[in-house]
Amino acid sequence: MVQNQPLMGTHVDRRHALLTLVGAATAVLGLPRRANGQPAPTMIVYKDPSCGCCQEWVNHATANGYRAMVIKADMGPIKVKHQVPASLQSCHTTLIGGFVIEGHVPASDIKRLLKEKPKGILGLTIPGMPASAPGMDVKPFQPFTVLTFNATGQTTVYAKHTKPA
Repeated sequence: MVQNQPLMGTHVDRRHALLTLVGAATAVLGLPRRANGQPAPTMIVYKDPSCGCCQEWVNHATANGYRAMVIKADMGPIKVKHQVPASLQSCHTTLIGGFVIEGHVPASDIKRLLKEKPKGILGLTIPGMPASAPGMDVKPFQPFTVLTFNATGQTTVYAKHTKPA
């Protein structure tokens, strides 16, 4: 008789599988769709339970055609798991299309990332909390830069935002 033995990391694996199933079910049910009939991309947003600007960024993303599944979490382990170096961290971490989006990255940059699918990067980041990035929206506008990052923490400039979108 074979006994069921718990596997290391089962909790995380089950959660990830559940989130994947929920995303697939949502797409099948035809919830938000783009004008071309394709399902809107779904993102998983991990945020600190007490952070208000994160919700403002989620509102920005959904207003730009994304579906968001928000999970309130202890952010330290999330950032470690998804290889976000301390110097590149912001207040929330998002997963979409196999990429990590760290912080208040504009929806237009995420759209470009998902279209181009550049090799060798883990995702995009705006380190810290730039005052005029989506969800922060401080006026007058203050320029900010979006960076790519890879598994070793190396960055390249992905987009420079010098005026309001």
